[in-house]
Amino acid sequence: MKRYILTGTPGAGKTAILRWLECDGYTVVEEAATDVIALEQARGEPEPWTKPSFVGAVADLQRRRQEQAAALPGDVQIYDRSPVCTYALATYLGHPVSPALSRELERIQAQRIYARKVFFVQSLGFVTPTDARLITFEESLRFEQIHQDTYSSLGYECVPIAPGTLPDRVATVKKLLEAAS
Repeated sequence: MKRYILTGTPGAGKTAILRWLECDGYTVVEEAATDVIALEQARGEPEPWTKPSFVGAVADLQRRRQEQAAALPGDVQIYDRSPVCTYALATYLGHPVSPALSRELERIQAQRIYARKVFFVQSLGFVTPTDARLITFEESLRFEQIHQDTYSSLGYECVPIAPGTLPDRVATVKKLLEAAS
């Protein structure tokens, strides 16, 4: 089983790329942070990412999803972010790294869960705010750099997916997937 991470700056078009790949038959494992945010907002917490417990909740959900994905069909899985992204998020937010996240980072490193080449979707030059994405364009660029630095520090290679049309970006990811097989 080959597990690839698709990540990048908020609002870069990552989800659109993933939906296209999913429609083309690739197995996609959903992002955890957005779902944790939605659940906590439904419970009445308007900005759950401001709480240090947020990082641990995201790491726990990522681990569960990765473990459940072992039963999914196909030789290739594409993950919408990873625990490395969660570590970058903790750094960006100034939260401590939770014990759950520390354990998950150790596990994915020791077991080499994810391919070392990470598909890094680059900024489109703007950010469209949502209920789960309250970040300015300038903040997104800082977050993007933290992501790249975090992946590099843990031994991953960020392969850029340059700005462009959605079909071109999807074609780039597919070409990279084929080359890695």
